[in-house]
Amino acid sequence: MIPMKKSVLKIALAAGVLGLLPPVAGAQEKATLAISSIKATPALLDASSTKTVATTATDTKRERIEFNNKQELNRIIESLDSQLIDRVNATRKFEVVSRSDLADVIKEQDLGASGNVDAKTAAQSGKLAGAKYLLVATVDDFDDYLEKATFEGTGQTATKRVFRFSVVGKIYDSSTGKLLESANFQTGNDEFKQIQMDRSYSVKSGELSDEMMVAIARSMAEKIALHVADVIFPAKVLIRRDDIVTINRGEGGGVAPGDVFNVYALGEELIDPDTKESLGREEVKVGQVKITQVNPKTSQAQVIEDSGIDKGAVLRKAK
Repeated sequence: MIPMKKSVLKIALAAGVLGLLPPVAGAQEKATLAISSIKATPALLDASSTKTVATTATDTKRERIEFNNKQELNRIIESLDSQLIDRVNATRKFEVVSRSDLADVIKEQDLGASGNVDAKTAAQSGKLAGAKYLLVATVDDFDDYLEKATFEGTGQTATKRVFRFSVVGKIYDSSTGKLLESANFQTGNDEFKQIQMDRSYSVKSGELSDEMMVAIARSMAEKIALHVADVIFPAKVLIRRDDIVTINRGEGGGVAPGDVFNVYALGEELIDPDTKESLGREEVKVGQVKITQVNPKTSQAQVIEDSGIDKGAVLRKAK
């Protein structure tokens, strides 16, 4: 009987090597996410591309000089379309699937053209793409112009650049069609100037250079990707040793040395008494940590406040 048992064991091992046995319990794959092509609202696309507007005040003449906004917007959208996939992949949380198939579905159903996506349509699109989640991003605001002020008393002039870029991102659960999150992401003057200074990008004759437009798109893509990851997979404590915790966020995960996170213990599931809909689980703040080291897949943080930080606790960046 003993030789027979050994033979059975050998067959089982061989079957496992050949992939004939079921996967080991507990093995998990990345969540699948379909990302729609980036679109702008029709109002933005129909806006005039270049114009000069002059206004006057009591003692100041203001002149608004716009650039080729339509050309700039199209280039930024073109870059954002690919940058978003790259930044989502960098979070290490998702497998972006069937982008080419999804493009055909979106074209047929006109998803994202206005930003108002029907839940059932979103679910169908995600399922057709083979994805658990669907991300639809729509540019809803863009403006770039110079405001030139001339002070009539002195004849002196001052010029200020005004820049705005806004994207609405919606996350759907394809299995239910439920809208999980809708958020607005914005870039304004301060961030525009910071990107220009950090990268030393030139702005020729006021027009944005190609490098600057790509940098703006990359910054926006980073915001959206990190928010999507936080909504579906919030950062969590993997292990705690004394006053040091290890979290499941690394390079590309939106963490940097010096970042401070509030830590929350998860409580009971919250159910809306009217709709019976799950609102997620109760979150009770149990402390605060500060990132000290960022690794490729994980990071370490120092505990700076503690009233019960433990494995499995959720982290959210302190504002």
